[in-house]
Amino acid sequence: MRTGDPRKVKIETVERFERDVRLRLPFRFGVVTVTEAKQAVLRVTVSTPNGRSATGVAAETLAAKWFDKNLALTDEQNVVQLRQAIEIAVDLYRARGTATPYAFYADTYRDQLARGAALELNPLVASFGPALLDRAIADALGRILGLGFADIMRANLAGIEPAGLAPDLAGFDFMRFLVGLKMAPRIDVRHTVGLVDPIVAADQPAEHRVDDGLPETLEEVARHYGCRYYKLKVGGKVDADLDRLARIAAVLDKEAGDYKATLDGNEQYDSVEGIAELWRRMAETPRLKRLVDSILFIEQPIKRAVALAKSVAPLARHRPLEIDESDGDLGAFPAALKLGYAGVSSKNCKGFYKSIINAARVAKLNAEAGEARYFMSAEDLTTWAGVSVQQDLCLVAMLGLTHVERNGHHFIDGMGFAPEGEQRSFVAAHPDLYHKGKDTPARLKIEKGQLRIGSLDCDGFAVAGALDFASMRPMPAAPTAALRPAGQTVSA
Repeated sequence: MRTGDPRKVKIETVERFERDVRLRLPFRFGVVTVTEAKQAVLRVTVSTPNGRSATGVAAETLAAKWFDKNLALTDEQNVVQLRQAIEIAVDLYRARGTATPYAFYADTYRDQLARGAALELNPLVASFGPALLDRAIADALGRILGLGFADIMRANLAGIEPAGLAPDLAGFDFMRFLVGLKMAPRIDVRHTVGLVDPIVAADQPAEHRVDDGLPETLEEVARHYGCRYYKLKVGGKVDADLDRLARIAAVLDKEAGDYKATLDGNEQYDSVEGIAELWRRMAETPRLKRLVDSILFIEQPIKRAVALAKSVAPLARHRPLEIDESDGDLGAFPAALKLGYAGVSSKNCKGFYKSIINAARVAKLNAEAGEARYFMSAEDLTTWAGVSVQQDLCLVAMLGLTHVERNGHHFIDGMGFAPEGEQRSFVAAHPDLYHKGKDTPARLKIEKGQLRIGSLDCDGFAVAGALDFASMRPMPAAPTAALRPAGQTVSA
């Protein structure tokens, strides 16, 4: 009988797929309005030294104009960049041979960023590849061991040793932190109000109605789902933002009870002075009083090129600020803290090891401060129903986050992108999370603004349903050269 460290695995095969969806409603965030999207799906088989093997999965949106907002590149070129990041990670992980799941990530971390930089991929883009591979590997390990994701993390069966990449955690009792992680059975949904979302019926001409049984305006969302948490996008123009926020406040004040909200700048302001001016005028506007009082924090309001260039104290004294797009590498959060930021987002598309490391940093900082001064939030609206949303929900719930930006269900009609058999498999495996009507796709079951997620504590990484890979297309090979506008390339 072969024996060995049960935490170590070897990657046997990596299969890459894609599928498409058309949004039921257009969504604008930052510099792009989205009407359709692609998703990457990975299937990874790993084996252990004792001869056991299993296959794990991961899925994530190939999102344009978030990872890289360079307007000189087309949306399709943004997708190609993400495919490049996946191919780099696959090459590096395979070359690593046999390792613990975390060692695949940690031992190739710097090479991943360097090879990405050679293709002019910024750190967010470059990190997309490992973010997917790490999830699929963790899923496969859990299936081999018969354990769920939270149990794997609590026992550190992934072999996480953070101090090598995060020296600020040297001396921190990381195992004690891991042991304290525990998945809650429910989590609140924080509904995102996009920049072109209709607020009330008058904002949406009858000919633009979808009428598919799901809410379309913010007013309908508040009544239908009963959410207590909201995320409000602002667009970088003070007067227009004030007007839109006032119309949002009129609905939330009436329909949402004792609501809480966050502001998301999506890098739309050029400086801290600009977003501070918006806040000042919000505070001076009587009809925004309840909304202003509800704001928990402000997310990445300043363009990443300058977001970490100077202190954000002029705004941070009023509300905590967090970084999101500026969280490109593991050094970003500590650098942001020195400038007055207090928080950082967790997003599975940035990598769950990064989330865990940053959550440990928050725990360490708050213990040293003797109060909850620093924070992590759960952000990611581009998670489609199925694998993507489930793995993200599992991660943030395990980290103790009590509400999560969750909006894919509003812009995509459930699992309508998947074949009927796949949908029924997920509903059967996760009946607390989904419901399916005779003539409607499997949809998230949001009750009183919350999702029940107990079924995500299953073997592997939060996925008990079976995917229909035969319905997907293979992911195209990515070019091995940096992209240029108009499709031109140069040697890497």
